[in-house]
Amino acid sequence: MTSRQEKILRAIVEQYAEVASPVGSVLLAKTFGVSSATIRSEMARLEEMGYIVQPYTSAGRIPTDKGYRHYVNSVSTQEVQPQLGTGLVDRNARAIDARIKTAGRASKTIKSAVDSLVEITHNLAIGTIGDQLYMSGISNLFNQPEFASTSAVHEVAMLLDNLEPWLNEVAPNKPLSVYIGSENPVGKTSGCSLIVCKYRSPYSDNSYIGVVGPTRQNYSQTMSLVQYTGKSLENIL
Repeated sequence: MTSRQEKILRAIVEQYAEVASPVGSVLLAKTFGVSSATIRSEMARLEEMGYIVQPYTSAGRIPTDKGYRHYVNSVSTQEVQPQLGTGLVDRNARAIDARIKTAGRASKTIKSAVDSLVEITHNLAIGTIGDQLYMSGISNLFNQPEFASTSAVHEVAMLLDNLEPWLNEVAPNKPLSVYIGSENPVGKTSGCSLIVCKYRSPYSDNSYIGVVGPTRQNYSQTMSLVQYTGKSLENIL
């Protein structure tokens, strides 16, 4: 992938996350200061490589799971962590800190962390401590345009049914794991991504905090906040 294709893919991922509609060549041409024909040529190449797809005739493009994976892999630790020092992510991180530090009991602390992630990311959030699972924000998932159909709701419901057993039995050992769309071990056809952070607590070495949302989301921000929340819980519990 060329440098320009990389930038175009990144722009498509980020723009689609924001507006929830296919991204067209005219907008990208203005963004990059080149002709629409040049953008269309590059988009055609990205589509051939499987990173984006045209959802219907005469539309813009949206990322595929492969495109999202490439984007997430490009969001390095060096890029994610500095976000916590400035702007919106930093304000959200401070809000999470303030809320969980005053929660009191461990169970309330986890619930406060989960509720904070729900409010900030507008997704579903989960948290575990020992064998207890806290989940909130289910309505956020069903309010997303991706999950408007009955079949989509059914797929998400199956994911939620499988989530707790997976966390208890075979959850990841990495500090931060991102499962995109078909990679999702508890809902390969759900159209959801799972971003989960493992953290240590006095109650278990395998506790988790995370977010479940559509594949269309602000990965860099959500990854930063989930990882930050996990580290905060380690320090507080």
